[in-house]
Amino acid sequence: MHLEDNELDHELVLFHLEGELPWPTQVTRVEDEAGFRSALLGGRPHLILSDFALPTYDGLSAFRAAHELLPNVPFIIVTGAMGEETAVDTLREGVTDYILKQRLERLSPAVKRAIAEVDAQVSRELAEQEVRELNRSLQARLEEVERLRNVAERQSQRLEIQARQLEEALNLQKTFLAETSHELRTPLTALHGYLRRAEREVGGSQTLQDAQRVAENMTRLVNDLLQLSRGELVQSIEMHFMNLGQLLRQVGRDFGVRAPEDDLEVVGDPGRLTQVFVNLVTNAIRVSGRADLVTIEAGLRAGEVEVRVVDHGPGVPDHIKPRIFDKFYRGKEAGSAGLGLTIAQQVVTAHGGTIDVVDTPGGGATFRVRLPLPEEDDDLG
Repeated sequence: MHLEDNELDHELVLFHLEGELPWPTQVTRVEDEAGFRSALLGGRPHLILSDFALPTYDGLSAFRAAHELLPNVPFIIVTGAMGEETAVDTLREGVTDYILKQRLERLSPAVKRAIAEVDAQVSRELAEQEVRELNRSLQARLEEVERLRNVAERQSQRLEIQARQLEEALNLQKTFLAETSHELRTPLTALHGYLRRAEREVGGSQTLQDAQRVAENMTRLVNDLLQLSRGELVQSIEMHFMNLGQLLRQVGRDFGVRAPEDDLEVVGDPGRLTQVFVNLVTNAIRVSGRADLVTIEAGLRAGEVEVRVVDHGPGVPDHIKPRIFDKFYRGKEAGSAGLGLTIAQQVVTAHGGTIDVVDTPGGGATFRVRLPLPEEDDDLG
């Protein structure tokens, strides 16, 4: 925009700008205050040129009006005469530059410089704004990191407390098992003595033999509980040829559970395997509520015999199955007392077999024990 009342002076300004600027140039000329203010309100010029002395207006007043509406638009005074003191005053007011009409060759460089300064200022402001936004973003992230750190610290403290509580609970459980096992040894030893005395006094009978066998199984279970409370594995396994079918039928008679009639020969420890199936059968009866809802099945597979303790109780939920054999794990759904199934798994593993649990068709749980069949050249006594 050019504020100039003299047509010739305006033409001279255009002459010194045309072809000298690197951008397409369009100059709007206004002659008085009314036209100047109207042009300011009607659009945003990139640069304002103004005469200093007009018949009814002056360049300094025009600058103030422009600066109020468009503070970042460069303002250059182009005048025929201006004293040095006046020139300094205008620059002090904030005018970008002044050019004498006798030195219009300076106009084009002054315009380029003014536009460049504005562009640089805009770039600085954008950069400063980006820096401020980045700082705000970083501050927000730092606050979030600090919040998450505090949350993690609180969670860590809670986990430490829970870990200590769990450790204390396990220690109490181990202490209880150890003390209980010691306490049970005394009455079991006395029971063995009474049974031997009864056998001597009244002679042998199937009832006394069954009672002695159950007492021996109880003694072995108590010893295993004591070993497990110390973190030891089931020990003292004596392997020899045995009739697994006969063992299963004996367990079935003891607990009123139907068992297979077939004879199945394996290499194993009869006492330990009895312990396995007693644990599985008693667990099954406990969760089912009745012995008639529990069945022992057996059959041959490729190179192994599979025994299934089948119950029609509530079953074992899927989320319990991976943990059901864990030491000290207890669960109503699992029917585990905490160590019975752990002992069963260790005994089966010591025999080279496997044990797992699957769903019983129609509802319930089936524990499968798979033991290897003896090889042709086995020679165990």
